[in-house]
Amino acid sequence: MRVLVVEDERNLADAIARGLRRHGLAVDVAYDGTSGHEMAFVTRYDVVVLDRDLPGVHGDQICADLVSSGALTRVLMLTASGTVADRVDGLQLGADDYLPKPFAFDELVARVRALGRRATPPAPPVLAVADLVLDPARRVATRAGAPVDLTRKEFGVLEELLKARGAVVSSEELLERVWDANTDPFTTTVRVTVMTLRKKLGDPPLIETVVGAGYRMPGELVT
Repeated sequence: MRVLVVEDERNLADAIARGLRRHGLAVDVAYDGTSGHEMAFVTRYDVVVLDRDLPGVHGDQICADLVSSGALTRVLMLTASGTVADRVDGLQLGADDYLPKPFAFDELVARVRALGRRATPPAPPVLAVADLVLDPARRVATRAGAPVDLTRKEFGVLEELLKARGAVVSSEELLERVWDANTDPFTTTVRVTVMTLRKKLGDPPLIETVVGAGYRMPGELVT
């Protein structure tokens, strides 16, 4: 899942980004409304965590522009004002959720994940193909009942391949969905990650390489 945090309080923005990354999310950060507005329309994010009172472009304008564009991106608004009137204003602008500051970080993560599920075609809460089971909420993967120890990026790649339901996912798409904007687009990190993921999943192999196109995991999701 790809998330953009737009927050002008740098310490808070960086803390949110670090925490979300620890939960396996790819996170970019903008410290003002102008750069946040530009980033939100250059990259397709699942969720934008958006402060309302931003320098440059106001958070309300970013939210309104995202909604009017028809993007699937979901917006979680943050604000120091937590009155009912403020929440109503934010939701009327088209925000999908609203969280007043200060907030519990576990609640923020839960809300971001819930919104992220709404930004993409619905998938079962637990993803399974053949004898492989992936539980994104608990960050647990098993094959034939045995736990598979995965890094955050390996888990993210596997989740994206499973969610594709047998469709081919390109290296570029994986790079965009699992890594953040600081990653070199010409890196071999996707290929290396898929290679180590294959080794950890064992035999029979589940990830196919489609030459010139990307990767796929054949078979329908088990529901």
